[in-house]
Amino acid sequence: MTDLGRLEDLPADYVAELRAHNLVPLWPSLRGVLPPKIPTRQTQATHWPYQTIKPLLLRAGELTPIEKAERRVLVLANPGHTLEKMQASAAMYLGMQLLLPGEWAPSHRHTPNAVRMVVEGEGAWTTVDGEKCPMQRGDLILTPTGLWHEHGHDGTDPVIWLDVLDLPLAYHLEVSYHLNGSRQDVIPGRGDRAYARGGVVPTPVFGRSGKRYPMLRYPWADARAALIALASDRPELDAVQVTYVNPETGEDAENILGFHALMLRPGQSLKLPARSPAVVFHAIEGRARMATDAQAFDLAEADTCCIPGYTAITLTNTSADTPAFFFVADESPLHRKLGVYEVRPDNQPHMP
Repeated sequence: MTDLGRLEDLPADYVAELRAHNLVPLWPSLRGVLPPKIPTRQTQATHWPYQTIKPLLLRAGELTPIEKAERRVLVLANPGHTLEKMQASAAMYLGMQLLLPGEWAPSHRHTPNAVRMVVEGEGAWTTVDGEKCPMQRGDLILTPTGLWHEHGHDGTDPVIWLDVLDLPLAYHLEVSYHLNGSRQDVIPGRGDRAYARGGVVPTPVFGRSGKRYPMLRYPWADARAALIALASDRPELDAVQVTYVNPETGEDAENILGFHALMLRPGQSLKLPARSPAVVFHAIEGRARMATDAQAFDLAEADTCCIPGYTAITLTNTSADTPAFFFVADESPLHRKLGVYEVRPDNQPHMP
């Protein structure tokens, strides 16, 4: 490969004149933006133990009332992007959010898409576009771009959930903003009831629902049952995984990030090939060891980790007796839309 010229090889007066006219020579930086064979990645493999997060989050509840915080969140920041940027990967933001009994997080809407994965607690709810969604452990609740949403808590113990947003992408595109609103009136009907059974949907005699997101709450009880049934019906299947989709179109539940539920059989070790999107794993039930070529860490229940793209992963259930279940978020819908999605089973480059 031909060595390219360096910036310091150019006369200082020439470089100064270029900069005075807002010009930059490409060739000294070309390999930085177009490296050979594999992209430059700032995202680092990062592990956030829940036993570390929870006491700090509860302390935040003591220090800052909800009226002062609006959303009481500790951001799971990837050090590769610097903590100040508050992002887990190039396109994903993660945050652990706390709601205490009797609190109400006021209604607002924003351009980034968001989902909530309930980690712990009972009695909270999220109202999205007038639909009141109960929040139970393992439930996935969508708050897509532009939809009003608010959180409330009628229970007796703290409720904690994991936020996943495409905020870094919206911010990078300079389209990220929010609007505050008033408390919503609850509209009868819930998508998780209307679309409660796989393979059957309401008959559109007079057209479809008219909603871009007809299903906002995906109960963990249903996803878990689907995984167990799939594992039993397909014993030869290595990756027992289901994807959260729009029940009317079959497309991804949201349009930028993908969301999945994964089951590891007792003692199973699953090898996942290197793919272009970064991926987040959150342990809903059980424990596992996460390993890449560079490092490894143990995931306890409710732990979260992020693995950069183009990285092969081995995920091992450390229990010989019980299955382990994970919520998985990745950037695959975005990569497919951009035409850059790749799977590298042999870790060799393959142009899409």
